[in-house]
Amino acid sequence: MINVKSKVYSALCSVCDNVTDAFPFNFEQMPSVQYMEEENKVHTWTDNQEELSYVRYRVEIWDRYSTSDLSLTIDKELAKLGLKRTMCQDVDDPSGLKHKVMRYEAILEEKEDGSLFVWHE
Repeated sequence: MINVKSKVYSALCSVCDNVTDAFPFNFEQMPSVQYMEEENKVHTWTDNQEELSYVRYRVEIWDRYSTSDLSLTIDKELAKLGLKRTMCQDVDDPSGLKHKVMRYEAILEEKEDGSLFVWHE
């Protein structure tokens, strides 16, 4: 398994002060960003070991006024990691807050030096 969760977290923290991998129970500080690793599975198995991993992350943004600018910034930061945005949508939130959900995917290979190579299909 190739784990990039810490890299995703660092990228999100570089653009927002309120980032969590759990539901944000404190909406005092806005905007608020939640991220979740939705899937991490073997993509390619060769010589009895995992060669490539498929990963999918969900990022949710809440704000009082707008999620647009932050979503554009997050998109740029996650693209630097090789994550490809596969979905972005506004969510009608009963709280009255602006709420956006985005999904990112990648197929990754970990090199011997620990660096990642991103495969695109």
